[in-house]
Amino acid sequence: MDVLVELAVGDAYGAGFEYAPAGFVAEHNTLRDYVRHPRHDLRPGAYTDDTQMTLALAELLADGEEWTPETIAERFVAAFHRDPRPGYARGFQAFLGEVRTGADFLARIRPHSDKSGAAMRAAPAGLLSTVDEVLARTAVQARVTHDTPDGVASASAAALAVHYCRHGLGPVAEVGEWIADRLGSPVWARPWRGEVGEKGVMSVRAALTALAAHDTQSGVLRACVAFTGDVDTVATVALAAASHTHRADLPATLLDGLENGAYGRDHLAGLDARLTAQSDARLTAAPDARRA
Repeated sequence: MDVLVELAVGDAYGAGFEYAPAGFVAEHNTLRDYVRHPRHDLRPGAYTDDTQMTLALAELLADGEEWTPETIAERFVAAFHRDPRPGYARGFQAFLGEVRTGADFLARIRPHSDKSGAAMRAAPAGLLSTVDEVLARTAVQARVTHDTPDGVASASAAALAVHYCRHGLGPVAEVGEWIADRLGSPVWARPWRGEVGEKGVMSVRAALTALAAHDTQSGVLRACVAFTGDVDTVATVALAAASHTHRADLPATLLDGLENGAYGRDHLAGLDARLTAQSDARLTAAPDARRA
């Protein structure tokens, strides 16, 4: 279950279509290979901020360090400066270029966004053993940058989707209803239609819709991109969950074509193995805890 590898494929593939014209999406969304965006200078197969910030949280979780705003901010800063890349919102990318420590990040950030930044990186928390753990840690990481009701809720829904699929808590078609019950809001059970905007609730609803409607990872990925709009985030969220439940049929061209530098495919796969081992160990120690 290569959660990080597969969400990175979703991110990198979706990046070629982010807010691209609908006709371009319809013509090129074939999964045959990565696509160069018609306007942005992003290398096909390279992941974006969605994966880089997820990777920062995954490394923090795997290393077993304390999960606090300070350690989270420190990881965000370190991940960016060791491997600068495009894909971030322009203002946030400039902000990351200026800050050098987690303390500086927290002192200067204005965490009032309800966009998708906290949801796109929420997958690692979904690997935890109980719903309470998932929600608690997701809220901490979300509030670092998205301390709004919708910012936290969309991140919680994204993490719960991973948790639901990782632990096999029910039919995939019912993932939205299960999340709606846990978060006390029917919005997560409502299918998404049309272009996906910048709000976190939009991206996660679209991801849940694609998850529920398909039984293969390729079907999920194509459906995510077909929405148009902020599709790299939709695909990142959806494939993080689909990696546990949906038939693994992503084309070899996408898996092999994913960037593989110092923090690329092999690094992600190694971290996946560590996280899976830790998750399995927690389940062995408390096999019924996940249903709490």
